Amino acid sequence: MIPFRLVFQPGVALSEQILYAATKAIVSGQLRPGDPFPSVRSLSKELKVNPNTAHKVVMQLTAQGLVEVLPGIGTVVARSLPKPTAAARAGLLGGEIEGLVVEARRLGMQLDDVLAAVARHWRTLGGAEPPQPAKGGRKSNE
Repeated sequence: MIPFRLVFQPGVALSEQILYAATKAIVSGQLRPGDPFPSVRSLSKELKVNPNTAHKVVMQLTAQGLVEVLPGIGTVVARSLPKPTAAARAGLLGGEIEGLVVEARRLGMQLDDVLAAVARHWRTLGGAEPPQPAKGGRKSNE
């Protein structure tokens, strides 16, 4: 069983889609350090992709330090994950943010109204107060 959700999108390379879904699962904590990660064969079979595509994904995840191959054990989520930057975490929301912006523009909303709505939902879900941007529109810390 593949421990992450994959929604196939036409026009985007399969390896990129699988890499994105796996990275998101690891960075979000859905997959934790030491958790087993599917083998190349398992990824290939369950996602019905070429073994070379599955191998490429595992190699990229390994190069990024997100998974490691342990002899005699198999592939696991890296025991010491690199701390993702704010930019990397935000990049994982690219599609969702684009959808939100497109829909907000369709509804004729202003940016301040969208930000206020996001902040309300953030608080409703029990999140800490979102950091306020520093002057110049950039966050003060990552």
